Amino acid sequence: MPDIVPIRRALLSVSDKAGLVAFAAALAARGIEILSTGGSASVLREAGIAVIEVAAHTGFPEILEGRVKTLVPQIHGGILGRRDDAAHVADMQAHGIAPIDLVVVNLYPFEKTAASGAAYADCIETIDIGGPALLRAAAKNHDFVAVLCDPAEYPAVLAEIESAGGTTLSTRRRLAAAAFARTATYDAAITEWFAQQRGEAFPRHLMISGTLRETLRYGENPHQQAAFYTRGSRPGVATARQVQGKPLSYNNLNDTDAAYECVAEFDTPCIAIIKHANPCGVATAASLEEAWESALRCDPVSAFGGIVAVNRTLDAATAERITAIFTEAIIAPDADAGALAVLSSRKNLRLLLAGGMPDPGSTGLAFRSVAGGMLVQTRDAGRVAGGQLRLVTRRAPSEAELADLLFAFRVCKHTKSNAIVYAKAGATVGIGAGQMSRVDSARIAAWKGEEAAKAAGLPEPLTHGSVVASDAFFPFADGLEAAIAAGATAVIQPGGSVRDDEVIKAADQHNIAMVFTGVRHFRH
Repeated sequence: MPDIVPIRRALLSVSDKAGLVAFAAALAARGIEILSTGGSASVLREAGIAVIEVAAHTGFPEILEGRVKTLVPQIHGGILGRRDDAAHVADMQAHGIAPIDLVVVNLYPFEKTAASGAAYADCIETIDIGGPALLRAAAKNHDFVAVLCDPAEYPAVLAEIESAGGTTLSTRRRLAAAAFARTATYDAAITEWFAQQRGEAFPRHLMISGTLRETLRYGENPHQQAAFYTRGSRPGVATARQVQGKPLSYNNLNDTDAAYECVAEFDTPCIAIIKHANPCGVATAASLEEAWESALRCDPVSAFGGIVAVNRTLDAATAERITAIFTEAIIAPDADAGALAVLSSRKNLRLLLAGGMPDPGSTGLAFRSVAGGMLVQTRDAGRVAGGQLRLVTRRAPSEAELADLLFAFRVCKHTKSNAIVYAKAGATVGIGAGQMSRVDSARIAAWKGEEAAKAAGLPEPLTHGSVVASDAFFPFADGLEAAIAAGATAVIQPGGSVRDDEVIKAADQHNIAMVFTGVRHFRH
């Protein structure tokens, strides 16, 4: 196979016409014959570039309202024929098939059309057939044919043609891989759309695709390789624009996602401080500045070096407060000029502006790899409202307790199991996460509240007079008793234990209000 393949004939048929005219003009200037179809041919002709319509080249007209344009032997034979195979050369000569050395194709915008919520028939019409066939044919025969499916590649390919007199084998192999990746991604989007149309959460064959956003320095640990791929348009880390700071690490990205999903749960101004994917402080308030003070008070030691998320446009006053301690990253839907000015003096602090908030109730799939496969589940979109709660104790929660119970249970949803969250006045005052025993989580959270109170110079633990949330049922009364000892006055939990009666009895004995949600929020 040759290393350098000169370009004598090129086929240009694109949906995205960005850069097309300049690219085609450069090809034409080198005497390269240009074949094209429909809209692409019209654009080139209007620009004064000599172009041969594919229909004129093949002697076969476009039919079926453009559904069939290039699906003919004169095109695919010209692409797939091996120039070093005598039988192929003979067949091409016998049938008057001219070789095509460069194929430039990008596909109908199916993903964009489907994402817009277009009608079923409109989505079907934007499923490209000829384009993927051309890309796959050219990619298969990359020994002799260069294939371009991304306008961003135009300058590099032109530069190589100019310097080398054609395309190199290394470039053709790279472009072929990119073409196959594009058609695979395209097919994955179509497959996912069909599954959605049919209401299939888990189709027999699951297609997952993503676009490389960046290669990371390393993964969870320095000896692991890592990269960040994006898929879909859910607002968050994947849509965020990094305004300043060092590149984000694998762990930074994971923590930032956890933080942003947490604050999205709340309609009022909210701040979450996250460390190792667990909240160490979450609060809602009338302003972000007030929310920051309450969130930080919960666990100021763990907050050092944490990730901060806000669910409102970041303002200068709040930015000033946040930068008073070492913070790895801040993510917000936006930031005002004052906040940007404040943060600009902290060059290493990463600031991400996501442009919107994710919908905590939206559907979607979550993935986790296991040896030889992967686990797939729907995203935890469960949200509990006051009307869904079942009172199981003699005493009902007060209005203030009820508001804090709902707040704490939403924070529990974003805390690793076994999770216990104490809350008071719209802020966490003790969090126990990721313990093997629920009673240990309750005790650790209470201890955190004691330590935070000491740091603030307060006379009693923060958990005194708080409410407590558990992400799953109390299997024994000991977990509840630990929460009562910490000063909790009301409890929210899913219920469903065979010992629910024992737990309810313990609550009644201490005049504790308890409500069941019927919803569990395990997070592993």
